[in-house]
Amino acid sequence: MKTKVQELIKTKVSLAPMAGITDFMMRDLIRNYTTESLLTTEMISSEFLRQVKGNIIEKKNEKSSPVSYQISGHKPEMMAEAGKYLSQFADMIDINMGCPVNKVVKGQDGSALMRNPQLAIEIVKAVKEVIDVPLSVKFRLGYTVDEMNYVEYGQQMQEAGADFITIHGRTRSQMYSGKADWAKIKLLKENVDVPVFANGDVISIETAEECLEQSGADGVAIGRGTLGDLTLIARVEHYFKTGEKLPSPTIEERIEQARAHLNYEMEMRGENVGIKFMRKFYPYYISKIHQATKLRAKLMVSEDIKEINEILDTIKTKKEPI
Repeated sequence: MKTKVQELIKTKVSLAPMAGITDFMMRDLIRNYTTESLLTTEMISSEFLRQVKGNIIEKKNEKSSPVSYQISGHKPEMMAEAGKYLSQFADMIDINMGCPVNKVVKGQDGSALMRNPQLAIEIVKAVKEVIDVPLSVKFRLGYTVDEMNYVEYGQQMQEAGADFITIHGRTRSQMYSGKADWAKIKLLKENVDVPVFANGDVISIETAEECLEQSGADGVAIGRGTLGDLTLIARVEHYFKTGEKLPSPTIEERIEQARAHLNYEMEMRGENVGIKFMRKFYPYYISKIHQATKLRAKLMVSEDIKEINEILDTIKTKKEPI
């Protein structure tokens, strides 16, 4: 008989959480291409959630599932409160133990928890006790190269109640530099019983295949690779199911993805905020395109939707920028 988490994890690929990126709009756009892969929200601070509820962070619709809501923090009681509240929207609750960003780590959250396994255990137990959906954890190989405690840490999280693990193949001190060490993940997979997804540097079907082969993991979690390509999760999912490699989006298709993304951000956030919020995504949608630097500069300052659409049309038709 399948466990709850096995019923939830229907494919060998998931969307990894990215702060300020994997919001409702981004997830909903990706969901247009895949109905089965697990998508994870951006990191939700348990302290922020205590103060602000009813935010767009919580939003979901009839096609959101399966979706995992990721929470961050270091106070067991507050994390339990956040997990319980969000479990009404979520198919899974995920605890962030891997974010390497300084302001997160200085607050004793994220990957700082890898230096305090006992506190991490208390958090997992506290959250597990109050939710009725599967619980997952996401962490790294360790805090530094001299503190690679990921195997023992994973075992401890499993024993505390974690049903699923996603591991990024770098240490906290590496941040996002160098290359993710997928091969090291194999040792974790061999020493825990829960499903393990490997994360880090998966940006294509080819890297997804290589990551899975080296790590021996049950699947891959893709983050930055989805930027500028809303179809990547679906294409990797399709490849793992059928062995067929669907082509990457053409320039024209990427521009239409960007336009759909822009329109959705404006619809949900309002025109002015939506236009400004979208600026972080343009470099990815128009990368490797002739005149991209000049066009990106225009997109990054334009506040006029008509002008933005004209620039996007210019790229789509491969003409020189106006």
